[in-house]
Amino acid sequence: MRLRVVDLETTGGDRTAEIIEVGIVDVVPEGQGWKALPPVTRLFRPRGEISFHAMAVHHLTPAHFCDADPHCDEYALREMFLPEPADVMVAHAARFERGFIADTAHGGLPWICTVRSAKAVWPQAPGHSNQVLRYWRGLDLDPALANPAHRAGPDAWVTAHLLIDLLKEATLEQMIAWTAERRPVDRIPFGKHRGKAWSEPPDDYLRWMAGQGDMDADVVAAARQELERRKGPMADADDAS
Repeated sequence: MRLRVVDLETTGGDRTAEIIEVGIVDVVPEGQGWKALPPVTRLFRPRGEISFHAMAVHHLTPAHFCDADPHCDEYALREMFLPEPADVMVAHAARFERGFIADTAHGGLPWICTVRSAKAVWPQAPGHSNQVLRYWRGLDLDPALANPAHRAGPDAWVTAHLLIDLLKEATLEQMIAWTAERRPVDRIPFGKHRGKAWSEPPDDYLRWMAGQGDMDADVVAAARQELERRKGPMADADDAS
């Protein structure tokens, strides 16, 4: 059994951004428990610009890249993921990583989100970010591997140890199930209708959201659910007439 923890750094915060750093830490059985293998990291040269907001988070600037660094694409990701096949993909707030990594890059493996799992196992935690959980759980991690925060290798290292800690209190099957559950989206989270109830925007806006392939899957599902609700019995009767 090999659990592959992955962390990405990108040029920006939306789905049009490019991957510029990948960190991988494999977690494998050891005795009655689990251990984290050394991190593997790789820089990918962006084709476009890195936003200043992104630089402020991970501190990767154009000066970090050289002409020999490859661009990131599905082939490059497969080169990192498939030489040592894994059984499960893991990420902290996995919705972000899943939005950038196609299933074909890792063989269509199931995912574990350590944020969702931590919220299920430790609802009393003061927060559920990587670093808050790291210190709240008292993880004694080598600073050379765990720092700096918001770089792909160190963040994957911290997530790997949170995963090992979670595995003391939950099973893989439970965490995969928690990750697969739909996240309730009570209000529209962005755009010109941000903060409104799903019942408020016009049909054409909801149809646009429902047709987006690169949008948050839970948001798309909520838009589709509202469109179905609006059809209702009366809409079906109108269609029949």
